[in-house]
Amino acid sequence: MILLGELALWIALPIGVWGAVAGFVGGRKERGDLVLSAEHSVYAVFFLLILTSAGIITAFVTDSFEYWYVANYSNRELDTFYKVSGLWAGQRGSLVFWALLLSFFSSAAVFTNRTKNREFIPYVIGVLLTISCFFLVVLLFADVNPFERLPFAPADGRGLNPQLQNYWMTIHPPTLYLGFTAFTIPFAFAVSALLSGKLDARWIVITRRWILLSWFFLANGIIFGMRWAYEMLGWGGFWFWDPVENASLLPWLTATAFLHSIQIQENRGMLRVWNMGLVTLTFLLTIFATFLTRSGLIESVHTFAENTTIAFIFLTFMGVLAGICVLLIAWRYPRLKSENQIQSFLSRESAFLFNNLILLGAAFSILWGTLFPLITEGLTGQAIAVGPPFFNRVNLPIGLALMALMGIGPVIAWRRASRRNLVKNFLMPVIVGAGVVAWLFLQGVRHGMALLTFGLAAFVLTIIVVEFVKGTKARARIEGEGHLVAFYHLVSRNRRRWGGYIVHVGVVMIFTAFAGVAFNREVTQTLDPGETITIGSPFGHEYGLTCQGLSSPRGGNMARQAVALMTVERNGQPFEPLTAEKRIYFKWESSPITIVGINSMLLEDLYLILDNVNDLVGAFDNDAGSQRATFRVQINVLVGWIWYGGFVVTLGGIIAMWPSRGSTTTASRSKTKTGGKRSALAVRG
Repeated sequence: MILLGELALWIALPIGVWGAVAGFVGGRKERGDLVLSAEHSVYAVFFLLILTSAGIITAFVTDSFEYWYVANYSNRELDTFYKVSGLWAGQRGSLVFWALLLSFFSSAAVFTNRTKNREFIPYVIGVLLTISCFFLVVLLFADVNPFERLPFAPADGRGLNPQLQNYWMTIHPPTLYLGFTAFTIPFAFAVSALLSGKLDARWIVITRRWILLSWFFLANGIIFGMRWAYEMLGWGGFWFWDPVENASLLPWLTATAFLHSIQIQENRGMLRVWNMGLVTLTFLLTIFATFLTRSGLIESVHTFAENTTIAFIFLTFMGVLAGICVLLIAWRYPRLKSENQIQSFLSRESAFLFNNLILLGAAFSILWGTLFPLITEGLTGQAIAVGPPFFNRVNLPIGLALMALMGIGPVIAWRRASRRNLVKNFLMPVIVGAGVVAWLFLQGVRHGMALLTFGLAAFVLTIIVVEFVKGTKARARIEGEGHLVAFYHLVSRNRRRWGGYIVHVGVVMIFTAFAGVAFNREVTQTLDPGETITIGSPFGHEYGLTCQGLSSPRGGNMARQAVALMTVERNGQPFEPLTAEKRIYFKWESSPITIVGINSMLLEDLYLILDNVNDLVGAFDNDAGSQRATFRVQINVLVGWIWYGGFVVTLGGIIAMWPSRGSTTTASRSKTKTGGKRSALAVRG
C-alpha cells in the first residue's frame, strides 16, 4: 500500500496538469470533449490522493521507520489514534492533506454542477487543478516528499510532539484545513466569472454555501485551537496572538467581510470590484496561513516545519496568483462598475461597508504585527517582537465597533433609514444596553472596556430577540399557527437570515467571555503536602485547595509523570478535587509538558497549574522527600462562554447552510440578467 501511495503521488501530477490545460482550452474553444476529460481528471486526482494518503497512514500504523516522515513523527509506543493523525502532524503530510481536501472539494463542486452552470465549469476546473498541481510540484520536487527513505531504518522513531498528543489538536488542524480548502471553490468561480465574462451575481449564488462552509470550518477550527491552548499550553489563557494563531484568524476576518459585502451585491448590484478583491484576498490568506504554519520562517509554538525552502516557493506562487487576479479585475473593470450608489450614511449598505472596513482594518493590523519581526530582521538583522499588548490595544476597540455593527447592520433599512425606522429598531436596545451598564456600575464594576462590552452585548442581543419575537408573532397571526410552530417555520423558511442571527448570538457570547478576562484572579504559592492555598472569586465565594502530595504513575508512551492531587473546598464545603501534572514523553525527555486541572462552571473556571516541582526527578521516583511544589491557581471568569458561544455559532452556521425544502437555486436557470443562450459547454461531451 505504501508503494502504491508513492506511485499515485507521481501519477497525480501529469493527470492534474492535463486536466488544467484541458479545462482552460476547452472553456476557451467551447470543446465539450476537452471539458469532459478535465472533469474526469478532477476525479482521478482525488482518487490518487486518497491512495497517497492511505499509503502514508499505512506507513505510520505499521511503524515503517525507514521513511523519514514516519521516523520523525511517530514511535512504537504512540497510540494508533495519534499515528493516524500523523498524516497532518508535520510539514510533508499536511501538504498532502491540503491537496487531498482540495481534490475532494473540487470533485464535489464539479459533480454538483455537472448538469448546470456549465459555462463556469471549464475555467473552475482549470483553476482548481492548477492549485492542486502547485501542491503536487512542491511535494515531489521541493525536498518534502513524504515517502523519502532513510539510508537505514532506525529501531524506533522520535515520536509525535507531546503538545500535539491531545484530542483538540487532532481535530483542530483538519478543521482549519477544511476551511482553507473550501474557500478555493468560491475563488475558482470568481476567476471563472472574470475569464468567461459572466460578471453578475450568479457566481456568488452558486458558491454561497461554499463560502458559508469555509467560514464555518474556519470558525470552528479557531475555537478548537483556543480550547487546545487553554488545556495544553499551561499558561491559563486561550489566545496569545501567536503568529500561526493570527494566520488562521486572517482569512476568517476577510471571509466574514465577504459574507456581508456579497449581500450588497445581491440586493443592490454594488461592490462588484470590492467582492472580487475580497474573494482573492481571502484565498491568498488561506495559502498564507498554510505557508506560515509550515515554512518555519517565524517562530511559533504551532510551527512544525522541516524545510524552509518552500517558503520562497509559496511566496512566489502567491505573488503570481495575486498579479493574475489584479490583471483580470483590471481587464473586466468597466463591466464590474456598480449599478447603484450608497444613498445615505444611515443605511444597511453603509453599515455593511463599515463592517467590511473595520474587519479589513483588523486583518491589516494583525498581519502587520505578525510580519513586523520578519521585516525588521530582514532590514536590520534584528527581529523586534510584537506582543499581545500591541494586538490587544489595537483590536479591542475594533472588536467593540464590530459588535455594535452586528446589531445595527441586519435591521437598519436599505437605501435610507428614516427617523421612524431608527427609533422603532434601536430605542429599546439602547435603553436595555444602558440599563445593563448602569446596573453593573452600581454593582462595583469599574473596568471601562468590560462595561462597554457588556452594554453592547445587551444591545445586540435585545435587537436579535426582538426580531425573533416580531417575526414569530407576525407569522403566527398571518398563518394561524401556534408560536412554537410559527417559530420553526420562520427559521426554516429563511434559514440564511435567521441562522445568521443565531451566529451573531454566539459571537456576542464569545465577546462577552473576552470581557470576563478583566476580572480574572490568580495566586501562586509553594506548598508542602497538607498545606492550603486560598483564592477569592470575583463573585464573592472563596476556594481552598489543599495539596495531598505528588504521585508518579506511568502509562502510554510517557517516560515519567508527576501528578499533584488537590482537594478543594468552596466556602468551606467539599468541592470537586483537581489534579495537575508534569509529563515527560519518550524521545522528548528535555521538554516537560504541563497538564492543567480545570473545574468548569457556568460563570467561572477554577484552573490549576503545577508550575514547578522542587525535585522533579525525585517526584518521578515517588520520593517522599520530593513533594514540595509550586502551584498557580486562577479564577478564569466567563471563559466557558467561549465554548458555549462556539456551539451556538456552529448551530447557526448549520442552519444557515442547510438547504430549504423545495428551494431552487437561481444559478441553475438557463437565463439570467446577463443570460442569453447557453453555450455549447452546457451539453456534456
